[in-house]
Amino acid sequence: MSRIATLIYGVLTYAFFLGVFLYAIGFIGGFYTPTQLDGPAERPLGIALAVDLGLLAAFAVQHSGMARPAFKRWWIRIVPQAAERSTYVLFTNVAMVILFLAWQPIGGVVWETEGLVRTAVIGVYLLGWVVLLYATFLIDHFDLFGLKQVWRRFRNQDYIAPQFHTPGMYQVVRHPLYVGWLMIFWAAPTMTVAHLVFALMTTAYILVAIQFEERDLLDAFPREYAEYRRRTPMLLPRLGRRRRQAPSTII
Repeated sequence: MSRIATLIYGVLTYAFFLGVFLYAIGFIGGFYTPTQLDGPAERPLGIALAVDLGLLAAFAVQHSGMARPAFKRWWIRIVPQAAERSTYVLFTNVAMVILFLAWQPIGGVVWETEGLVRTAVIGVYLLGWVVLLYATFLIDHFDLFGLKQVWRRFRNQDYIAPQFHTPGMYQVVRHPLYVGWLMIFWAAPTMTVAHLVFALMTTAYILVAIQFEERDLLDAFPREYAEYRRRTPMLLPRLGRRRRQAPSTII
């Protein structure tokens, strides 16, 4: 790919991501999107459950598998290195779109909130999206979504990977990105059976994915990440006064 083609590819992939991101807010929260996570059953329970679990499993394999260093080393033999991250984002977006289109509502209400409680739960849900997006900017949003790589390729500059540091929320928990996702998955003003399946399976995926990610980070930053993991909780902040920590990024 030429430098211009790589840049256009990265920008278009990022624009695709923005569309998927906005649609996901409506899909999971039940706001104004043609397809939604919740709704009345349209298929027999067994079929709907099998489809939904298959969609979640396919997403988990794609999203985690393509992020592993061993896969990346093989993948850049096929895809230009500058476009590798954009291609990962593209595949993730496609997997999300398939989930949006093929998801099968199951019906059945586990809980439903009203009045001020409903407003508060929706507020937590929207806050989860803010936490998620903010966490990406703390560590390098444009590197995370491939724009930095294609831009440096366009300018004929070598790629410089992010260094290890722990800004802002990363001083409080090791995985604020996943904290945002958990807020999104569980802050449901109306929790249907399908939504509960989605929340349980994505939570299980997060707990497994963290193990793979931390193993990769320990390989990349053995001393720094081991110390960071020792002093910083994974997902739940410690109560009480937090000890002073030297600035140290997690990618």
